[in-house]
Amino acid sequence: MLQVKNICGGYGTTPILKDISFQVEKGTFLGILGPNGCGKSTLLKIISGVLKPSLGKILIDDKELATYSNRELAKTMTVLPQLHGAAFSSTVRETVSIGRYPHQKGFFSQWSEEDEYAVNQAMVQTGVKRYENAYLENLSGGERQRVFIAQALAQSSQLILLDEPTNHLDIAHQQQILDMIRKEVTDNGLTVVSVLHDINLAALYCDELLLMEKGQVRAFGKPHEVLLENQIADVYGAQISLQAHPEQPKPQITILPEIHEPLKDGKITLNHIQIQEEYVELRSQFPLRVLSSAVHNAGLGWYENFINRTVKPEYNIENVQEEYTQYLYKAGFSPTNTVGMMTAVEARKAIIKQYETPFGEVYVIVTAGIGGAIDVSKTYEREFPIRIGTINIWVIMNAKLSDEAFVQAMITATEAKTKALQHERVMDYQTNTIATGTPTDSLLIAATQTGDYMQYGGPITPVGKIVGRGVFEATTEAIRNYQKGE
Repeated sequence: MLQVKNICGGYGTTPILKDISFQVEKGTFLGILGPNGCGKSTLLKIISGVLKPSLGKILIDDKELATYSNRELAKTMTVLPQLHGAAFSSTVRETVSIGRYPHQKGFFSQWSEEDEYAVNQAMVQTGVKRYENAYLENLSGGERQRVFIAQALAQSSQLILLDEPTNHLDIAHQQQILDMIRKEVTDNGLTVVSVLHDINLAALYCDELLLMEKGQVRAFGKPHEVLLENQIADVYGAQISLQAHPEQPKPQITILPEIHEPLKDGKITLNHIQIQEEYVELRSQFPLRVLSSAVHNAGLGWYENFINRTVKPEYNIENVQEEYTQYLYKAGFSPTNTVGMMTAVEARKAIIKQYETPFGEVYVIVTAGIGGAIDVSKTYEREFPIRIGTINIWVIMNAKLSDEAFVQAMITATEAKTKALQHERVMDYQTNTIATGTPTDSLLIAATQTGDYMQYGGPITPVGKIVGRGVFEATTEAIRNYQKGE
């Protein structure tokens, strides 16, 4: 669809762009990224024909840009610049209707049903239909931006060039505009080349990315090929961390500030852990980094409060998220700052172990309800529903763990729990084999992220050794506690 071959050029005698080459296939959304002043907007102006390159050429559908007439080019390519100025007062509908100009034939051409449909559809897609009779000067900057995007869509060309189309838009309208553009690309084969300021939005919505640096191409390819931590840090001069988007297979970046807010207190002690009538709690004055399989706020995050709540065996789990949130409010916990587990075991039966290590204190807290213990290797033979049973484990460390160490510590803790069940001869009574857990076990690893940095958490590492010992000892004692009360 679009070929950019060895483009050089800029303003005056000093070239801004140096030997830029890339190709965009039909039905592709290309995002152009780069720091301020790297030449992104200049490149877009050369592709659109506003600026002529000093070297190189632009081809659209294998035809050189310079050979298109103005009307032919307008039917083929739509351009939405970064800034807009209205020379005269006009309504939203009038402004969007200008996009149909290239499709008019002659001075006395009639407005067609196709024109009307294109204008109305563009206004609906961009959410400006309700403003169609309003004047542009009475709209906000974000609303005007959407009007001009509607004008570009109404033009119904095969290729659209956008210069920061989400500028001035709040996050809801950013999503709306980019969802709409993405849909046009996917459903109708629209080809889009857009300068984007937000790297995360570009990664999420674009098929390919062009990363520019000082007027040259630093990288070109799919988002996961372009957004590399070292490369982005080098081009932008900013420290970042790279993670996967939670719902899409796309990379996302997080800025790492050089100045960190100091922790009020960087150490967990036994005083932070309390056993109340209805729950075991840990309240901290600073957030801990947590990886858990909890009922409330599972996954990886930062939290200050933790509770392991006792519920009745007949507790209805159908509405657990809403019910648990309301429970936290009533108990004086912030639902967004609390990790919550549930167990049928009385809170007073929780086992708390403290361990001193060279890298810092470690606390292991366990409640073990084994009435519904199962052998995971035999669950395919079982009939459900099954008896209630939950082994909940917390491992709290005064240490700094890598992501790898968090995951390895989870594995180590699970192995230690399974060994405790074997040691205590806890049986899966349906299969008559040694149990490996219960159907609803929950595990939490939390670290203060202060002190010594621990890269690994496997069984033979300092972290793994204490996790293995602590979880085994605490789980064994918790099982015995449970069995005494049966």
